[in-house]
Amino acid sequence: MTAITSASALADELAAGQPPVLLDVRWQLGGPDGRPDYEAGHLPGAVYVDLDSELAAPPGASGRHPLPDPEVFQAAMRRAGVSAARPVVVYDGGTGWAAARAWWLLRWAGHGDVRVLDGGLAAWDGRLEAGEVTPEPGDFTARPGSLRVLDAGGAAALARRGVLLDARAAERYRGETEPIDPVGGHIPGAVSAPTAENVRGAGPEGAPLLRSPDELRDRFRELGVTETTEVGVYCGSGVSAAHEVLALAQAGIDAVLYPGSWSEWSADPGRPVATGPEPG
Repeated sequence: MTAITSASALADELAAGQPPVLLDVRWQLGGPDGRPDYEAGHLPGAVYVDLDSELAAPPGASGRHPLPDPEVFQAAMRRAGVSAARPVVVYDGGTGWAAARAWWLLRWAGHGDVRVLDGGLAAWDGRLEAGEVTPEPGDFTARPGSLRVLDAGGAAALARRGVLLDARAAERYRGETEPIDPVGGHIPGAVSAPTAENVRGAGPEGAPLLRSPDELRDRFRELGVTETTEVGVYCGSGVSAAHEVLALAQAGIDAVLYPGSWSEWSADPGRPVATGPEPG
């Protein structure tokens, strides 16, 4: 089952009268709340979901965006109209990072039919509606564990026996700059694989679209990843890494997310930190 859908395919679904549940997850790291933009205009029937309060637990020792309490997540999804038997499409402003976080969480919690709108709202050229949407409550039951996760020890071990991808910008990986976390650098043995390189050019209205499965397979192969490689992914706090997991899924490669990511790893001064470019 594909992890993404195009704007044109989604428009056809809406026109057919059997729409999926639509979740609007507009969010920016350190930016303004996405709700005002949602209320000003969103896909017809879409419900706003807040990443910081509904797709993550409060920041702490487990990182800036720890996995949400399953009951909190379940309540948020039911409020949004999510049910186990109905498909879900999630979108954000265009990068796909926040939408991929919602996609990954729903799959982790056991939902079997979730897709990300490729290019997000920026790729949509259909009708928008304003104001809040209050759907009939859904019956979704969160069953965490449908996808595996890594903790700090597991990430370190995977970097030794498989391929651990660092989805942050390359300069953060190298430790040249660190605008958010206490120290720059990367988990020893990790491979730099910036999430931004999973998208190509600009689609409609400048929307960044995910590269084709063949292009993604070529990209990850150059990083040492094949269909048989054990792969883990981390980023700053488990958001953009979810988009890397989505890109890997499109390439036919299963990957495990380290939700705590660098924000958890770097918070413990006892954990080793590597800096500079990859060896070789």
